[in-house]
Amino acid sequence: MTVRLRAHHLLCILTYAGKGYNPAFVANYDTIAGRIAGGEDVVLVSGPDDICAPLLADADPHCHGANVVRRDRQAAETLAELLSRPVAVGERLVLDDATLVHMREAFARGAIRRACTGCAWAPLCSSIAGDGYAEVRIAAGTAT
Repeated sequence: MTVRLRAHHLLCILTYAGKGYNPAFVANYDTIAGRIAGGEDVVLVSGPDDICAPLLADADPHCHGANVVRRDRQAAETLAELLSRPVAVGERLVLDDATLVHMREAFARGAIRRACTGCAWAPLCSSIAGDGYAEVRIAAGTAT
């Protein structure tokens, strides 16, 4: 199987530590984190993805908002530069240990965080990165 992610969620998964919008969101995210940690590849999509799924029943899900689309664009641009490869809709990525470590190092030093500007979760993500990613659910070295 393949995990469907929008571009800015490639940044979010770096610091995911079991916190989220509501219990259904967290349960779903935990499942996705387990799949990625287990070695499933990721395909980039436009718009709502597997992480967004529990929020789509909301009256006005933020998943469709202009700010979220902007975050996707900015994340794709910075990650493409960092990874020296296309990060665009339809591209497949394997988030192996080396890739996660490389992305997390860049995230911690702020090199790929342009998409995080204005995000309510940014302080939590900064704290997790500052603590060396000790709490994350997708830890380097967990892939099977």
